[in-house]
Order: sequence, then C-alpha cells, then structure tokens
Amino acid sequence: MTDPIEHAAHDPAGAAALAGKADGAMLATLLRPAVVAAAAACLPLVGHGDADELDGAAVAAMRAALAGLPVDGRVVVGEGEKDDAPMLHLGERFGRGGAGDTLIDIAVDPVDGTRLGAAGRPGAMAVISVAPRGAFFDLGPAHYLEKLVTWVPDYTIARAAGGSVAELIHEVVAEAALARGAAPRDIRIAVQDRPRNRPYVEAVRDAGAQVELFEHGDIERSLQALPGAGGDLRPERPRLDAVVGVGGAPEGVIVAAAVRALGGSMLARFAPQSGPERDRVLEHLDGVRAIDALADLDELCATPAAIVLAAVTDCEIGLSLPGVRRMPAGVRAHWWSAPGGGYGWADRLDG
Repeated sequence: MTDPIEHAAHDPAGAAALAGKADGAMLATLLRPAVVAAAAACLPLVGHGDADELDGAAVAAMRAALAGLPVDGRVVVGEGEKDDAPMLHLGERFGRGGAGDTLIDIAVDPVDGTRLGAAGRPGAMAVISVAPRGAFFDLGPAHYLEKLVTWVPDYTIARAAGGSVAELIHEVVAEAALARGAAPRDIRIAVQDRPRNRPYVEAVRDAGAQVELFEHGDIERSLQALPGAGGDLRPERPRLDAVVGVGGAPEGVIVAAAVRALGGSMLARFAPQSGPERDRVLEHLDGVRAIDALADLDELCATPAAIVLAAVTDCEIGLSLPGVRRMPAGVRAHWWSAPGGGYGWADRLDG
C-alpha cells in the first residue's frame, strides 16, 4: 500500500502545531500514519481467530511506518513481553536520529485487544503514546499494575495518604456523585473481569456504585473514564467514572499519557502476579523504590504527552470510531488523538 491519504474531520491543534514547535499535538500528528498502517494491516485477519498473526501484521506495519520519521525515537514500553506476542521491543530505536531531531519515547501497543480483533469483536485498536525522552514511568520487567483512572481531579500520592486503590473507591464514588449531582447508585466504575479483581468489585458495590465488568480492552475503557475524549461531539461527563483494578502494566503507561493529555487523575503501583515476577521487579528497583509504593501522574508521565490511536474493530472512546473497512481503492482506518481533539479517517491505497 502507498502512504495514507488523510481526511481529517477535525484536527485544529495538530494542524497548527505542525507549523510550530514539537509539542504533543504535533507529535500525535507525526505518529498518526504508524497507527493507521498498523490498523490497516489487520484487516485481512480480523475475525479469523489468530491473535498472534494479527498482532504480527500490526507490528510489522507499525515498525515500517516509524522507521523514517524525523525523530530520534525509542520504545520504552511495549506489550509483547507480557503476553509472548510479536512486539516492538524495549529499547528499540526508530526514526532518522539525525542532528536536531526531536528526542522522544513511546509506549506502544500495535493492537490493544488482539483477542477482540481476532474474534471480530469491538474494542481492538492500534495505539501509541508519546512524550519527551525520559518522561514515562520505568516499568522494568513488570507485567501488571494496580490502577485507578478517573475523570475526578486531584487524586495524588499525598491525597491517597498511603492507602490502597481499593480504599479510595468510596471517596471516588462520593466525589463523582457530588460533581454529577447524582446518587452513588448512578456512578459507574469498570473493572476487568478477572479473579484477582474481586476485591475491587466488592469495594465498588459496597460504595453503592455500579460495576461494569469487561474482558479485554483496558485502554478503551480507561479513555471512557477521562474528560474530553469525545472532543466537541460529547461535551458531557464521561460515560464511566473510573476504571480500577489490576491490569496490564504497559497499558497503564499508555493510559497515563492520555490522562496527561485530557485531564483527570491516575494512581498506580506494581502488582506482580507471581513470585518470579515479583523477584524480577525487586531486582530492577534495587532498593531505590518500594515495590508497593503508589505512583501518581507526575511520576507515571512526568511531562506533557500525547496519544494517538486507530480503530482495528469498532471502538467507543467517548466518540465512536468504526473499525477498518475495505474501500474500492484500499483500506479506510479511523483515528483519534489528544491533546487537540483530532479525529478523522485515512485511506491506505492499494498499489
């Protein structure tokens, strides 16, 4: 396929930034072809049952699209190490890397929701978060984090006062209800449906709020709990009030960039799910940080950042993005980015 032809329905900040400094909106615009390429490469494999083959096609397409960018880029968070899938590997370099090129780090998942995509179900997306060099939280060998993501502002380490995420759920529910002018029973909190997350389900229900269980699609659900993901199409409060529980560590850092770009709060801590994983994380930390210490947004994503994604299958992130489609001359992929509220579609032409 040739380079994509862009048809941006709404991208004012990205267009303006291209004429100025390398800010978040410009970087999202620069990286957009990489997520479009990854999503488009998945089309022949959507619904055919092979998650690794779908992920591998996305990885190859994204890597090729990143190669020639006018940046000095580094992959600092990838997905393959956790689930033994094809991957853009930790420390991989991309871009021209020439004198004066912008130094950036990316947290990437060529397909978040590979099983969803392989099954032809909604919620699969190609996604990249980007920030200046050194801004992202150092996951080391961690595979899992305990996370709280919410549109409710000002949840920091100081406010948590050493408590756990589960202990904060009552407070989040009460504050969200007050801000909405609603009762706790109207507050909706998403939890990934895993045995490890039963305590969070119980805490949400004990606080009087609704639990929305989901199987896959951590990033999609987290975006539904952040302000502004719907751009000017949906100015009301987000559909979800929070996402809580133990989930993938790479997804956590990707989402941290979205929180930085959109607003809201995020807390996380290491949550190893096996003895060997705990030992690897402890060795990596080398006593510099306690394994059970909370990190807030200032540590998870220390500077302004950006996120850009393209839908592999239909996605709902506060606005609806159709999945990749075959068009007469090629493949159409719908994309979204923040900051700046850009969204639209791009065609990758056959040839």
